[in-house]
Amino acid sequence: MTATALADLTSTLTNRARISAEDVLGLRRLVWADASVSREEADALMALNTACPVQAPEWIDYFVEVMTDYLVRQQQPEGYVDAAKAEWLMQWIDRDGRVDSRGELELLVKVVETAASVPLNLRAYTLKQIEAAVLTGSGPTRRERVDGNGTLDAGSINTTEVELLKRVIYAQGGADGWIVSTEEADMLFRIKDATLGAPNAEGWPDLFVHAVANHLMAHRNYQTLSREDQMRIDAYAADTDIHIGRFFRRMVGLEKSTLPGTVLNIPDEIADEQAAKADRRLTASEIRWTIGHIREDGRYDKMEKALVAFLRNEGVVPKTAGI
Repeated sequence: MTATALADLTSTLTNRARISAEDVLGLRRLVWADASVSREEADALMALNTACPVQAPEWIDYFVEVMTDYLVRQQQPEGYVDAAKAEWLMQWIDRDGRVDSRGELELLVKVVETAASVPLNLRAYTLKQIEAAVLTGSGPTRRERVDGNGTLDAGSINTTEVELLKRVIYAQGGADGWIVSTEEADMLFRIKDATLGAPNAEGWPDLFVHAVANHLMAHRNYQTLSREDQMRIDAYAADTDIHIGRFFRRMVGLEKSTLPGTVLNIPDEIADEQAAKADRRLTASEIRWTIGHIREDGRYDKMEKALVAFLRNEGVVPKTAGI
């Protein structure tokens, strides 16, 4: 009965090409009637988002909420988006060739920042959509200016895009957790070069300097557990056998093979602190990377100067570094 009612409602909304706040209430009652979201329901909601360009603000909130629940929380282990679901999401969004609604872009960002781990291609795909909006001046972040007077030009970065970039690059779900990757730092330099002199968002220089510095200075001991390792940990924790002898045999290592090495090899706190301090200082390869980006366009602009000044103030650049 619920499936039929949902099909009828989505058909009506598709024909109307508009979703109102009242429609969202109806969808909430139908989709979460059994406290979960099925694959068929998820497909229906993705199709509905595409078919209805006129959307109440309540729809975007609901769409992101319910789809994040389906993608991130409704699988084992919870919080780990597998390759199949990531591919499903990207294929749905790419059916019309691009991210063309704020709901789709917000969903991508929300999944990346909510999940404990996502496939790297999904994270890269999300950042690519934001970068494309900045470089082309089109897309869901460029429909209207804040003051309502038309679209923004290509080659500038607005407040919405700065906040979206910040949420993705500092999300926990990447290969190095909260550390900014080389690919992300490269992207920030591309955006910086493309937007120099434009009326950019006030927070853009701060994001550029601190995110690139994070990439250069961060200690990379932390690694997100793989989905397989997390499943093994969950199985271990769910063991209902409370035989005390068996518990202590595990504690002293007689059954260490039941846990992943990422859990067992806990680094010495002092040694790790020393390693973190050492990682803060730029290596020869990091210095070459920084100089290469600065020289790439033949100019030493004010944002690059701000980055170098920050690194020098932190005491992580050797005097002989040449920057």
